[in-house]
Amino acid sequence: MTQYAEYDDVLEGKCPFGGNTLGGAQTSAPTLSDWYPQRLRVEQLHRDGAAANPLSDEDYAAAFATVDLPALKAEITQFLTTSVPWWPSDYGNYGPQMIRMAWHSAGTYRIADGRGGAGQAMQRFAPISSWWDNGNTDKSRRLLWPIKQRYGAAISWADLIVLTGNCALEIMGFPTYGFAGGRRDAWEADDATYWGPEHIDMTAPSSYDDMVSRDQRWTGSPGDADYELQQPLAASHQALIYVNPEGPEANGDPAASAVDIRITFGRMAMDDEETVALIAGGHAFGKSHGQVAAARIGAPPENAPMEAMGLGWHNPQGAGNGADTMTNGIEGSWTPDPTTWDNAYLENLFGHEWEQTRSPAGALQWTPADPAAPRTPDAHRPGVEHPLMMMTSDIALKVDPVYREICQRFLADFDAFTLAFSKAWYKLTHRDMGPKARYLGPEVPADDLPWQDPLPAPTGTPLGADDVARLAQAVRDTGLSTSDLAYTAFSAAVTYRDSDKRGGANGARLALAPQKDWVVNRRTVPVVAALREVASRGGASLADVVVLAGCVAVEDAARAAGHDVRVPFTPGRVDATQEQTDVPTFEWLAPLADGFRNYTQPDLAEVTSVSPEQLFLDKADLLGLSAPEWVALTGGLRALGCNHDGSSTLTDRVGVLTPDFFGTVLSPDLRWRALEEAGTQFALDDVDTGAQVHRATRHDLVFGANAQLRAVAEVYASRDGEARFVRDFVAAWDKVMMADRYDVRAG
Repeated sequence: MTQYAEYDDVLEGKCPFGGNTLGGAQTSAPTLSDWYPQRLRVEQLHRDGAAANPLSDEDYAAAFATVDLPALKAEITQFLTTSVPWWPSDYGNYGPQMIRMAWHSAGTYRIADGRGGAGQAMQRFAPISSWWDNGNTDKSRRLLWPIKQRYGAAISWADLIVLTGNCALEIMGFPTYGFAGGRRDAWEADDATYWGPEHIDMTAPSSYDDMVSRDQRWTGSPGDADYELQQPLAASHQALIYVNPEGPEANGDPAASAVDIRITFGRMAMDDEETVALIAGGHAFGKSHGQVAAARIGAPPENAPMEAMGLGWHNPQGAGNGADTMTNGIEGSWTPDPTTWDNAYLENLFGHEWEQTRSPAGALQWTPADPAAPRTPDAHRPGVEHPLMMMTSDIALKVDPVYREICQRFLADFDAFTLAFSKAWYKLTHRDMGPKARYLGPEVPADDLPWQDPLPAPTGTPLGADDVARLAQAVRDTGLSTSDLAYTAFSAAVTYRDSDKRGGANGARLALAPQKDWVVNRRTVPVVAALREVASRGGASLADVVVLAGCVAVEDAARAAGHDVRVPFTPGRVDATQEQTDVPTFEWLAPLADGFRNYTQPDLAEVTSVSPEQLFLDKADLLGLSAPEWVALTGGLRALGCNHDGSSTLTDRVGVLTPDFFGTVLSPDLRWRALEEAGTQFALDDVDTGAQVHRATRHDLVFGANAQLRAVAEVYASRDGEARFVRDFVAAWDKVMMADRYDVRAG
């Protein structure tokens, strides 16, 4: 040891960070988040930008239009029945394997924040690529690479994965409901999405039996009234897509499994009938693989050795594939004919009694009690047969009374079951795509489905410049305050989330249930009523008038500050009806917290462990904002007086578009003081007199407490920053108002 002990590792030729050796093998190093776990990771707003995208200059819609879709589907179909030696197909058909790939790509979707889903092919990247539940999906994508290579930029991985799943269903006799292209690939790993509080050693072999630590994301126990899954999570456990197929905590309890299924599928926007259709339909095909104990299987792709070239889960037994395949630990098929669409899954589930047993890998599963029950052929060895298999999550459909009734209907009416599965599969694989204006290709169904948030077609003559000017004056004539107009317009638009392209001002759903009844929107109700009169007299949609009113408010506030600016306004919005609004799923857009409007749900701590400022960052991310846009937008909304309850916005000139908010937050002459132990409300005291000057929340203080946000705020609070602030706020405002206008913009 030297007197400079902290440098001893360097003197010995080692990097002092996390054990990394200079010139040798590299081990993991601690990150900023390891050192400071509570830090606000503002940098996540700038991930997956144009610099990461080698196709940022491509027009994907135009490229996709060049694809001969029937020819591409023919190539995929030929591939599906052409087995290759390095990963031979079960039953001579890759179809079931590709259905699983597409299902798991789409199945990460969750309704609470719209994240997950097939839209960006995130299955290619960590952490999803290396979840235990995605075992061997890496092989499926590698098998598809020759087709992807031939088509290049003309079809994204995201579209190809879903299309291949559709083709797989079709070659086995299932009529799919439709297919839409238009998904654009991500180009880097997602290290921002909150997938749960658990810390799992992803380098270690795992199995469903290991997934027993549920207390961090669940409250209560299955069957209890308070049994609930933490928001915004949807999967029952870290590294799963839906539920543990062996039952909660691998306990083999079908009734408890049914409870988990209802909660998790509900969190993924599926009702009971869609849930049964997906499980029963998906399990009509293929088999599960459990020939080798999990402890013998190698690391997932992200931790695999270099020579594995991105493939993980090395299986040391036999050939490591084919008859020796290990995927989830459960072994067997649900039906005697695993490559044909039929009703055998439900016939078997209800036609036999089932008893618990164990797979060769040790996983808990179920086998018919009757030895004379039908058997299923071996996937690779001719003439060899095996007993049928069910998972605990399958038996759950039989014991839950609601699921059982749906299954019985599907048993009695195979055509109804077929249609239900077809529509549920279409919803599963397209749920995160947003409005149909984003759908591409000749197989897009004409139907408008409730989960697509349909809008009526525009009617009448589009608004011209003179119409807009006349409506703007009519808005001013209402006498409504700048604050109320801005607050209402922003409240309409801020529901947008770029994750699944839902929400936004188009449709004027702010005036409909459930949005009109949200606590955070109470302030908008009288404003909407007044603007509805303006819209009616002016022959315009309420949606357009609400946004225009906000633009008028911003222009007037800027003028009051001495800045003559024009706030962009693009007409063409339409008004949705209550019948076009899916109330149960729109309810999920209600904010737990919204820092832009300084709102926090009173029982937030009981609903989620995520802090208000983390939710604020999350909302900025869902709006597609950069850090400067986030800062400027918040500062402008404070200047406009857009706190949800009319409370202090830390400026003495409410309604004047200035960066005064930042001047207050950053002032060295003022001292912040927590007003309660939880540290959610604060008083701002004068340093000299001790007198309280303002009250504020964590949503306010974060712009002084976080180093990156403070750095941006300092730019706007500087003497030469006001003009820049006004310009940047107007640009950010327009970005939010136009976020959902896929009728006039690409994306």
